[in-house]
Amino acid sequence: MGKIIAVANQKGGVGKTTTSVNLVASLAAMKHRALLIDLDSQGNATMGCGIDKTALENSSCNLLLEEASVAEVLINLSELGFDLIPSNADLTAAEVELTRLEMRERRLAKALSGVRDNYEYIVIDCPPSLNMLTLNALVAADGVLIPMQCEYYALEGLSALMDTLKKIRTTVNPGLRLEGLLRTMYDARSRLTRDVSEQLMGYFKERVFRTFIPRNIRLAEAPSHGLPIIQYDKSSRGALAYLALASEIVRKDNKASRLRVGI
Repeated sequence: MGKIIAVANQKGGVGKTTTSVNLVASLAAMKHRALLIDLDSQGNATMGCGIDKTALENSSCNLLLEEASVAEVLINLSELGFDLIPSNADLTAAEVELTRLEMRERRLAKALSGVRDNYEYIVIDCPPSLNMLTLNALVAADGVLIPMQCEYYALEGLSALMDTLKKIRTTVNPGLRLEGLLRTMYDARSRLTRDVSEQLMGYFKERVFRTFIPRNIRLAEAPSHGLPIIQYDKSSRGALAYLALASEIVRKDNKASRLRVGI
């Protein structure tokens, strides 16, 4: 059964979409069957994979409203090595409509239940708010990956997000866990960056990924070409960082599997 990772942070501009697209691409490069789900009405992850969001017949909106199946929404990106459930502005209407429907927070989990076995990893790009779309992602997910910049306000927002995760665990998804905190746009020359990083490591310890994502021009350029960084410039610091992140996640999962079977 595929592992579902929600990439979430209610603060915008922290690298959620960049992380979602490049983590999936890196997992695919490592020969893991992977699916990316764009759950943000901005459709940036969709465009970052080279898909025209304005030309979609079906999107994650139709999936959540049960107007289309996963098979009808899915786009196979053979040249990138993974599959995509795309998004566009229609998702804004879906969010409103979902509030009037029964089992509204479980729509995504229900839709994915029949396809989880087709993938080893499913990554969900969440919108920059704790709304009904993000709730659907967190109910469906096994783990939450939180990208964050090492700055003062990021720590303040992190507290609210952790409270939300705790509430979801005690109500609708007891199996949800923190996959890890990912330091993005990392600038080792900045004293504030180093100080906040030390605070994170001190409080969250092993739940902070060893990998951090550096500020990197090539990483910032890649979406405008509709490509993950590993296809745009596989030798760049950004590409190497996301490959390292994917490797770190896979190693943790393999270790956890060995512990479960007593190896």
